[in-house]
Amino acid sequence: MSARLLPILLLIGSNLFMTFAWYGHLKFKDKALWMAVLASWGIAFFEYWLVVPANRIGSDVYSVAQLKAIQEVITLSVFAAFSVFYLGQRITMNHAIGFALIAAGAFFVFRSLMEAH
Repeated sequence: MSARLLPILLLIGSNLFMTFAWYGHLKFKDKALWMAVLASWGIAFFEYWLVVPANRIGSDVYSVAQLKAIQEVITLSVFAAFSVFYLGQRITMNHAIGFALIAAGAFFVFRSLMEAH
């Protein structure tokens, strides 16, 4: 597998876990808060098994700033899909514009680092 692709796939997987850890409990508000925290903590454990290798492997081919930019775009993409399909919430035009501005920031991180080489 490509050294450039593997970190991205690992980051997607880690974001799936982390999004469930942070927001999945919102469908179970009738459960005690301590149960939500423990469940989220348990889910986040597995997220770390993906994000740490993603960043370690990714740092061989991407700068840390590029890894963070990739992470943010993946996080927003996973979150948007999760909020629509799992939580049943819609993405408004304001959400889309805000997410697009963050993606534009990632573009400039890659652009500035490519120009430096």
